[in-house]
Amino acid sequence: MTTIDILIPFHGDPALLQVAVRSVLDQTDPAWRLVVIDNDYPDPEPGRWVQALGDSRVTYLRNEQNLGVSGNLRRCLEVAESTHFVIMGADDVLHPHYVATARRAVAEHPQATVVQPRVTVIDDRGLPIRPLVDRTKSFLAPAAGRTHVLAGKELATSLLHGNWVYFPALTWNRSQVDGRTFRADMETVFDLDFLMDTIMDGGSLVLLADEAFSYRRHAASVSSVTARDTARFAEEERLFAELAPRLRALGWTAAARAARLHATSRLHALALLPRAVRSGDQQVSRQLLRHATAVAR
Repeated sequence: MTTIDILIPFHGDPALLQVAVRSVLDQTDPAWRLVVIDNDYPDPEPGRWVQALGDSRVTYLRNEQNLGVSGNLRRCLEVAESTHFVIMGADDVLHPHYVATARRAVAEHPQATVVQPRVTVIDDRGLPIRPLVDRTKSFLAPAAGRTHVLAGKELATSLLHGNWVYFPALTWNRSQVDGRTFRADMETVFDLDFLMDTIMDGGSLVLLADEAFSYRRHAASVSSVTARDTARFAEEERLFAELAPRLRALGWTAAARAARLHATSRLHALALLPRAVRSGDQQVSRQLLRHATAVAR
């Protein structure tokens, strides 16, 4: 019986961690194992709460020091044991049938590298929202209502036109990503880099018709523009510049062109620009404008 490892890297809101963990405990299919990896959170109480659950399927680990975001995700890869795993956000929510949906999908598509259900986006209070970034993701994703099996240059081109994947919702086939890890020199787009590496190495993605995951987008990330946003765009620009020649070498010319143009990323920066100008942050405004007009070679 396929068991799904559910790995939660934690360094955030303890109350939302409890919501995430309870969503795992509430699964209709009991074939799961949960590991919470505490990234040296300063308060020991969240760890005590997890350890007090008294469920043999739940494990709590604490890093001796903060490893950073990508570092803690690398730790998640190290502790995965089952044939399939998911690295969900510590503030996200599994729908009660997530594990059942994932297990059925991997049984039907045993060679798939990764499986994603459809996703609902929620706010801080757990209410459904549809900000521009998620409306764009929905527009770019393959049509709803049926399952899609995607791979190769078509999948690469689609994701580089605009990344419609929700990384925390993905169930991974561990045998197909063994030996891979998240880059230490990236803190925001290491997930897309990881996914693109698997695709260029022959991996495939199954996008399901069923909705089974809630991704939490916090109000601050929707309403404000910060230096973190510009840092993400700078990392995206660097990643696209690295990917374009690799894709050309594979003969995936449309994907290489999509990486070089990274149109959706540039449009996103342009959409944020008026907000940055209104805030009076000239440095952020200049960086957004630079990214919006940049094209990789």
